Amino acid sequence: MKRAAACLLIMISLAFISGCTERDRMYRESRVLMDTFCTITVVSASEEKAREAINRGFAEIERLDGLLNYFSEDSEITAVNRAAGRPVRVSRETLDIVKKAVHISEITGGAFDPTIAPVVSLWKFSKDISAPSIPSRDAVATALRHVDYRKIEINTAASEIYLTEKGMELDLGGIAKGYAADRAVEAVKAEGIKAALVAVAGDIRGFGLNPSGQGWRLGIQDPRPETVSERPWEDVFATLELRDRAISTSGDYQRFFIKDGKRYFHILDPVTGFPAETDLISVTVIAPEGYVTDSLATAVFVLGVEKGMKLLESMGIDGVLVCADKKILLTEHLRGKINILNPAYQAVNYSP
Repeated sequence: MKRAAACLLIMISLAFISGCTERDRMYRESRVLMDTFCTITVVSASEEKAREAINRGFAEIERLDGLLNYFSEDSEITAVNRAAGRPVRVSRETLDIVKKAVHISEITGGAFDPTIAPVVSLWKFSKDISAPSIPSRDAVATALRHVDYRKIEINTAASEIYLTEKGMELDLGGIAKGYAADRAVEAVKAEGIKAALVAVAGDIRGFGLNPSGQGWRLGIQDPRPETVSERPWEDVFATLELRDRAISTSGDYQRFFIKDGKRYFHILDPVTGFPAETDLISVTVIAPEGYVTDSLATAVFVLGVEKGMKLLESMGIDGVLVCADKKILLTEHLRGKINILNPAYQAVNYSP
């Protein structure tokens, strides 16, 4: 699924830059790739090396988009979808991310499912009240017959992916941006860069320290701001420091519409085919790899507080879960490590 805007703000201030030595400077560039806004920030003593690393990082994101873009006629994912019912040979990268997607589906009990595309295509999310559409339950039920990650077969030796039923489709939008951030980080590292931050929309992966010698400071977008802003991703309710980790946020405020007083948003429950009936409005996940944070942020949102917290704690992965009443639940390791800026939000202890 595409995200409409970044849900995490990279908080790089001029104070950081002024603290740099002559041999330690920060270089930053943004481009539109994967149908979204991507930013790469690197720390280097050489502008030439920094630009080379940034270019290589963007090239990797662009290359992966060519393989994984659901909306591209020429992508490998589109080829797999067209050939549903027979195996398709794919690249090593496509095989790798599909294997990762299936694994996340398994450990989340299907709360994340990359085969949900037939249902997603029925929905149209827009704040324009004349544009949104709510599909009929019969249409959703029909599409759900083609949703089941267990019907994805992977032949590693032959590098083939097989959707076992016609009508099935893969959409890796819930994991591809985090995966791309992971691969871009590796591309930047290969250029000898010791510290960098890669943001593919709201999926961010960082390593090393910023020029001030600290971790990368990030802000988490306010899911219920008091006023409407033209740049909502800059309205944050909390900040935290990222050190050699990835971070992603999912919420019900990114793409949605309200009809008859009910909020309909783009995070669909693969079981029902409708927006998740959850007690959460925002989930932020922090883990070593971006593909994990990207997919788990969605899965935990669908699972809700109790099952979501249990999953994160069992995996040793950090999370910030925001409930509808603006209560914030933190996994154990994160307690005391998040700075809440908005007094309307309050951290509370979670007790099952």
